[in-house]
Amino acid sequence: MTLRAFNIGIGAASLAALFCFSSIRVARANENVDEKFEMMDTNHDGKISADEHDTGAKKMFEKMDTNGDGKVTTAEMDQAHEKMMGKGAGKSKMSSSDKMKTIDTNKDGTISQEEFTSGSKEMFDKMDADHDGYITKSEMKSGHEKMMGGSKSHGGSSSGSSSGSNTGGGTTK
Repeated sequence: MTLRAFNIGIGAASLAALFCFSSIRVARANENVDEKFEMMDTNHDGKISADEHDTGAKKMFEKMDTNGDGKVTTAEMDQAHEKMMGKGAGKSKMSSSDKMKTIDTNKDGTISQEEFTSGSKEMFDKMDADHDGYITKSEMKSGHEKMMGGSKSHGGSSSGSSSGSNTGGGTTK
């Protein structure tokens, strides 16, 4: 085997491994979106209303606010993401710090329930692609991919906002 053939083989194996790990991350993210969708679709009609989304976002905020002080820090957001996605899960393109900057309107370094709710409503409006007042699973996946940096090759997608997270902040809807 020549050195060139060896290097090509190593390069191909590396690309295959990278694709595999990327696919696992996207699959986990899509599972997470599916779980969030099922959690938020409380009447099981296959779509999420603004009220259902708001209720889901409040639950997400409570899960992230691990110390119960009514505010979420980037550390709490990271911890919630790791808990939902598993240790070693790939990071989304939008870091907790980026989410914080987007949602923390008073710039105090934390996200209040009010800021999270406002960010969540904004995220709902962005994900409701057909503007019918509901989010379908496809709209959620697509919106999550656009806002949180998921792969577009796997079909349309926070969350609650968190939702993404997210997160609104860090949760995806």
